[in-house]
Amino acid sequence: MASDLLNNFRVLSTNNKLNISATWGRLVCEILSCEWDLTLEELSKLRELIDSRSFNADPLNQLYQRTWLIHWYLFPFFNLENGLEKLSDLFLSSSYLSTIQASCPWILRYLIAAIVCLYSKQHSSPSYQKKLKDLIRIVSQEEYEYQDPLTEFMKALYIDFDFETAKNKLVEVEIIIKTDFFLSNGATEFVSCARHLISEVYCRVHNRIDLNQLTSSLNLSSKEEGEKWIATLIKDNKLIDAKINESDNTVIMNHASEIQSNGVYQQIIEKTKGLSFRSNQILMATIQKQE
Repeated sequence: MASDLLNNFRVLSTNNKLNISATWGRLVCEILSCEWDLTLEELSKLRELIDSRSFNADPLNQLYQRTWLIHWYLFPFFNLENGLEKLSDLFLSSSYLSTIQASCPWILRYLIAAIVCLYSKQHSSPSYQKKLKDLIRIVSQEEYEYQDPLTEFMKALYIDFDFETAKNKLVEVEIIIKTDFFLSNGATEFVSCARHLISEVYCRVHNRIDLNQLTSSLNLSSKEEGEKWIATLIKDNKLIDAKINESDNTVIMNHASEIQSNGVYQQIIEKTKGLSFRSNQILMATIQKQE
C-alpha cells in the first residue's frame, strides 16, 4: 500500500525534491517486499535523477546521494541471477568508482566478491580480464585508505605474489563472508573461485610446479585432490597451457603462448591507462584541497 501511495504521489506532485524523497521511499518498499525487478526500476530512476544537471550544480549533495545509492544497490544485485555482473559494471564505471574511493571504500569488499565469483562463468573473456586488472589497480591505490581480509587476499595474490599469505587470508575471508549479510549465501562459490585464481596465478609465475606444494597452497586435503584440481584448471582455462608429469609429480608450464598473446605493445597500453587514471585522481585531490 505504501508503494502504491508513493507512486500516486509522484504522479500528482510537481515538487522535484519531494518526488526524489518519494522515489527513495518506494525503493525501500520494494526491497522490503523482495520485489527485485521493481527495486532495479526505482534504482534506475534514482540514478537518472542523481546524474542529472540539477544535482551537478551541487557536487557534495550528488556525492552524498550516490554513496547511498551504491549501498542500496547491494540488495538487488546479490539477489538476482545476473546481479554480480551488473554490480561490477556499475561500481567500475568512472563516476561510481570515484564515489567509492572518495566516501565508501569498504564497498570494495563487495566489488571483490562479485568479480571473484564471476570467475567460474567468465574467466576467459577479455571483459572479465579487464575487470580483474581494474580491480587489482584499485586495491593497490586504496590500500592506505581501507583494508580487510578480501583486499589483503587480492594484494597478496596479485601484487605481492605471496601465496602463503594468500592461503592464510583465504581462511579469514571464508569466516568473514559467512557472517556478511550480503555475501553469506555465496561463501562456497567464492572460496572455489578464489582457489582457481590462486591456481591460475601460481601457474603463471612458475615454470615447473610441485603438486604437493600446490595442494598446500590451495588448502586441499590430499595430493590426489590437488592433481584433479590442476587437471580441471588446465582443461577449462584457455589462458593456461600446461601438462602434468606424473613421473616426478610436477606440472610443467608452457608460457610461450601467453607471451605471444600479451605483447609488449598491449602491456604499454595497460600501464599508460593506469598512470593516466592515477594522475587524474591526484589532480582532483589537489584541487579539492585548494578549494
